[in-house]
Amino acid sequence: MAVARTPRGRWIEAGLRALTAGGPEAVRIESLAQSLGVSKGGFYGYFRNRDALLTEMLDAWEREVTDTVIEQVESGGGDARAKLKRLFTIASATDEPVTGIPAELAIRDWSRREASVAERLRRVDNRRMDYLRALFASFCTDPDDIEVRCLLAFSVRVGEHYIAADHGRRSRAEVMELTSRWLLR
Repeated sequence: MAVARTPRGRWIEAGLRALTAGGPEAVRIESLAQSLGVSKGGFYGYFRNRDALLTEMLDAWEREVTDTVIEQVESGGGDARAKLKRLFTIASATDEPVTGIPAELAIRDWSRREASVAERLRRVDNRRMDYLRALFASFCTDPDDIEVRCLLAFSVRVGEHYIAADHGRRSRAEVMELTSRWLLR
């Protein structure tokens, strides 16, 4: 009887979960194998070593938060405002191990200590900003206005999770909706 191998993607997801929970130091082959309920021998069928896994984790994250998100936004059609609304919805709804904000924040934290991660993060952020610029430019003519909207939209995506403030009689969801409407005016 053949033994089923743990798929490569499950190792990557487990690695991203470990990264989210404890930073890059928490991404350990033995711990990942234990969390997956398998032996660590299967790991080496896919990855040369831990560094190879870390690289593939970043590759998967980069692909998901750029290519996959852009494909989802574009596949829905519509004008730039409709695409931005879709993008804002996708960005606010992600709690997946690869695309969710906890992984995003863990990678941002990691980038402060690792130059290669910082370089990749800059590439990802630039790609995201370029996509936002293209969308906002379709209904904004002022380059300064475009740049401000892009920075605000991006900052809200990342920074909103750090803000603990109350919003008076409004809920956070209501304020986020008001923010989206303001950005799309």
